[in-house]
Amino acid sequence: MLGHSVQPTDSILDTSLEDIREKMLDLLGDFGPAKFPHVTRRIRYAGDLQGLWYLRGDLMAALAAMHGEAVARERIQAITKMFRGLLPGGLASRPSPLVG
Repeated sequence: MLGHSVQPTDSILDTSLEDIREKMLDLLGDFGPAKFPHVTRRIRYAGDLQGLWYLRGDLMAALAAMHGEAVARERIQAITKMFRGLLPGGLASRPSPLVG
């Protein structure tokens, strides 16, 4: 029993996938799709949670261009929290000693 975590159900994964996708697209706002169509398209058509996980970097770059790096980091942190408990252990983000 030790070291094993409960895996989320397919229903939870599907709901979470769509919730995260919607939040990522919302962060781009009204002008994001026009300014960053490739990011919008990749988020919209990502097939799984891992795909969205890796798109956080692209979203961060787009948000930083629109709002500055500090705002982008704050918004990406909120997205990152949404992945908690949904990804395999190797993909989960770890606290960075550089963030202070």
